[in-house]
Amino acid sequence: MYWAEFLTVALIHLLAVASPGPDFAIVVRESVANGRRAGTWTALGVGSGIFVHVGYSLLGIGLIVSQSILLFNALKWLAAAYLLYIGLKALRAKPAEPGSLELAGAALERSARGAFTTGFVTNGLNPKATLFFLSLFTVVINPHTPLWIQAGYGLYLAAATALWFCLVARLFSQPRVRAGFARLGHWFDRAMGAVLIALGVKLALTQLR
Repeated sequence: MYWAEFLTVALIHLLAVASPGPDFAIVVRESVANGRRAGTWTALGVGSGIFVHVGYSLLGIGLIVSQSILLFNALKWLAAAYLLYIGLKALRAKPAEPGSLELAGAALERSARGAFTTGFVTNGLNPKATLFFLSLFTVVINPHTPLWIQAGYGLYLAAATALWFCLVARLFSQPRVRAGFARLGHWFDRAMGAVLIALGVKLALTQLR
């Protein structure tokens, strides 16, 4: 009975998650800089962040946020500041010293908790995701759909998001890909920093409609 609605939700989500944004940029950066393990944990953090949006959408808090310019702007500026912070750190990346590339992975291994938190915060603070899920749960999903089915949709969205970004992490953590970035790693970090800063600025300029 609800298959048509579910397929609509799945298709819209597929188009949204495949669109490059802060989540994509942060997973790629973690995967290239710190390897598959870090990239995967970041992807799982992004997927878990979906539960934040699903939770308040089911509770109706998303509607309050969407109607309150003050709350929306607070969320928007917090997310923008976080992206700018990460971007500025990446812009300050310095060239690796000769012979240090082999030791860097062992000496500065990214913790699972740190990678997961980065992914979770990046997704959880994204106000565009707030509006996306608000639209999804108020326009696409019938309000008369049982709550447990809507929760099931949310579980799928979180799992699908995590799976997609795990695949992204797997791709960008391939030895050949990482080796290609290794020699010019600091330039890659700086480029990704610029992307994150641009996303942060764009986010800061986002208007509530």
